[in-house]
Amino acid sequence: MNEALQHREQQGRGLMVGGGLLLATLGVFLEEAGQAPLTAVWFRCAFGALALLAWGWARGRLGELRLAPRALAAALAAGVLMILNWSLFFAAIERCSIGVATVVFHVQPLWVIGLAALLLGEPLSRRQLAAALLALAGLALASGLLSGAGPGGAELDHSYLIGLLLCLGGSLSYAGVTLIAKAVPGLNSFALAWWQCLAGVLLLAWWPLANGWPPFGVAWAWLAGLGVLHTGLAYVLLYAGMARLPAGQVALLQFVYPGAAVLVDWGVYGRALDGPQLAGVALMGAALLALRRPARG
Repeated sequence: MNEALQHREQQGRGLMVGGGLLLATLGVFLEEAGQAPLTAVWFRCAFGALALLAWGWARGRLGELRLAPRALAAALAAGVLMILNWSLFFAAIERCSIGVATVVFHVQPLWVIGLAALLLGEPLSRRQLAAALLALAGLALASGLLSGAGPGGAELDHSYLIGLLLCLGGSLSYAGVTLIAKAVPGLNSFALAWWQCLAGVLLLAWWPLANGWPPFGVAWAWLAGLGVLHTGLAYVLLYAGMARLPAGQVALLQFVYPGAAVLVDWGVYGRALDGPQLAGVALMGAALLALRRPARG
């Protein structure tokens, strides 16, 4: 490997780790803002759209936002699914925890494989089926369902179980976004993210108007962070990192986010996962990494 390629990959790893660590703090911003999930989603979309627009202007990429009709329809459809994903994920964090919700959400590649086989006719390999079963076993452990305990040793209750279901629903909707992006090759990540945010601003504008705006001050700062940091900056870092790395390294580094989220939840709120849950996280990581790596011929 020549020196230029090594430097490029080193940059890519740094960008992806930075993006993953930044996303790991998303739950803290959500909890500290103390707002309803739809309020948080609207602010994330509004500030995210502004941040991405500013970045696109600075980089001279605003022309990429002009999409052909088919690509625009796909981006808006993905936007609806992304709004649903964020809403369900934020509601799940309220009911279980940052760490558990983030780990459970990362079962999303299983939905992608299943839906791709069902809707697009993509074949399923033995390795994919074995990895999927291993990931499901890890999910059962990580969720606390088998050990009967949530983060910090808290007992599972009805609200916690509802949170797990909401998170699974959010991961399913995000799988739909992934499939749409795969089905429309000309849809670049910058345009997709910006149109998703704009769709959220327009579709959810009624919510703060009907339910009132949060008091201007600290809450607005936390909510602005969801858009500027966790949508604008984090997406730019992750996408820039992915463009510099081979698929195997991308798959591995994407687990910085859930792993760091578990540590953030423990460090900030004292909600630690127990032994079986941590074993489940490890199983999910190994299985989903195997799923994302290309098969060797």
